[in-house]
Amino acid sequence: MVLVDIQGAQLVLTALFCGTVSVLLAVALIRLWDRRGPKPGQGRGGRATALDGQVQPVVFLFRGNALVDATPPARALLDRVAVPDDDWLRLMQWVGPRFGHAAEQLSQLSHLGQIELLGQQGHGSATLRLLAEDLGDHLWRVTITDPQSQHCGTVVDSMSLQAMEEELHLLRGALDQTPMLVWRLDQDDRVTWANAAYLRRAEARSEGALGWPLPKLLDTPRPVPGAGHGTRRAALEDKGIVSWYDCHSHRLGDQLMMFALPADAAVRAERSLREFVQTLTKTFADLPIGLAIFDQSRKLQLFNPSLIDLTRLPTGFLTARPTLIDFLDQLREQRMVPEPKDYRSWRQHMANLESAAATGHHVETWSLPGGQTYRVTGRPHPDGAVAFLFENITSEMSLTRKFRADLLLGSHVLDALDDGLAVFASDGKLLLDNQVYRDLWQRPATNLSEAIASWHDGDTMGPGFVALRDALQQPRCQSQISGAMAGPHGQLLGWTVSPLTGGRKMLRFRVGSGQPLALGQGDLDLQDAMGAR
Repeated sequence: MVLVDIQGAQLVLTALFCGTVSVLLAVALIRLWDRRGPKPGQGRGGRATALDGQVQPVVFLFRGNALVDATPPARALLDRVAVPDDDWLRLMQWVGPRFGHAAEQLSQLSHLGQIELLGQQGHGSATLRLLAEDLGDHLWRVTITDPQSQHCGTVVDSMSLQAMEEELHLLRGALDQTPMLVWRLDQDDRVTWANAAYLRRAEARSEGALGWPLPKLLDTPRPVPGAGHGTRRAALEDKGIVSWYDCHSHRLGDQLMMFALPADAAVRAERSLREFVQTLTKTFADLPIGLAIFDQSRKLQLFNPSLIDLTRLPTGFLTARPTLIDFLDQLREQRMVPEPKDYRSWRQHMANLESAAATGHHVETWSLPGGQTYRVTGRPHPDGAVAFLFENITSEMSLTRKFRADLLLGSHVLDALDDGLAVFASDGKLLLDNQVYRDLWQRPATNLSEAIASWHDGDTMGPGFVALRDALQQPRCQSQISGAMAGPHGQLLGWTVSPLTGGRKMLRFRVGSGQPLALGQGDLDLQDAMGAR
């Protein structure tokens, strides 16, 4: 077989053919190059030629952005780049990271006719050579070679090669299916590689076809000096919709690998938490109760303005996050705690307060030297935190004391009356009685049934007693009813049942003085009353 050189093929194409003939001849020459192989029966020199023939060139033939033909290694190279669908852009995605500004220089190929570039394979020296030629009729031929291995063959174990290809396929599929964005940046901060998710997002944002280098979607966090990695949260806006990502950077040689994890759910949760905390803060600010929350190490973490007003502690002291002991000591200096007998008992009391508040609900009442009264409530919180509530109950305590004094005065007034008084609820429960009633009927009673039993001591019930029982037992008493009956010692007792609000009834006993009682209309006469028991 005749060996055909690529450079010679170019001269033949240029000199002899044009138009469609040049296209067919170029395709034929590439196919002829692919089918070259060693002749059978060759000796040592033939064996070297066969080995050299195994290293096939990487040659592409383009018409515009469409691939017309390519050698098998060239097609295998394009197959490594799964997206996008544009053949020229797929080639530029592979060429761009290795040949620097190749995309910009190749755009001038129509004017220059031929462009040769040197690039890097991995992190080594300049080992790649790219030759781009304009063949006319909008045909471009791109040849990529490795000058160091151009005339040497590489023998690879087939099983090892298969294992590497399977692993490469697995890793490429995993990166293309992952929902996070992955891309690589060079020293000039240009995107030199990206996974499928990044390319899909870039295509969605791009109005036209993607170019090379790829657009940069997110701001990249620079690695921390000495650490080799960095982290930050960035937003990506697309058609009015903002998406959030947690971006992580890792340095690999002179390039950066970027990973952007979707963080929309985390951002929404943080926003909801922040709004909730702001709502609580506004609520706490309007509370008249002082609030102080100490964490597990007993340092002040949260307080509201009412705490400053109630304790008169400096704002700077509270914002410095004092410990609970320092907080209580400062209260003692401000005379905002009960005056202890000695400092040792004070410290013991505060330790008991802390332990009681940490284990359960605890309430204390502090009578301050200034005449104020505070209610201090301790409540345990999760993770060992403790919250203290300070409430000024001075007016409440004053009102309670006044109410108690009024009740005591009323009780004394009732006890000073000459008549025995008893008030029964609608259900018959004894609500109130005075000392004269208790002295008159020595048997204590808690309800109407027990009281009636204590009033009747014999078998015969007189009409006066029956009238009193009926007056008290009737469901509703519309008007005042009076009568008379025999007392516990045979004395004459006048009684009066008066209706009160809520179905309550007030009973009044008046002891006779030997004169006939002035009874109302329909009451029993004195003679009947004397035989009531």
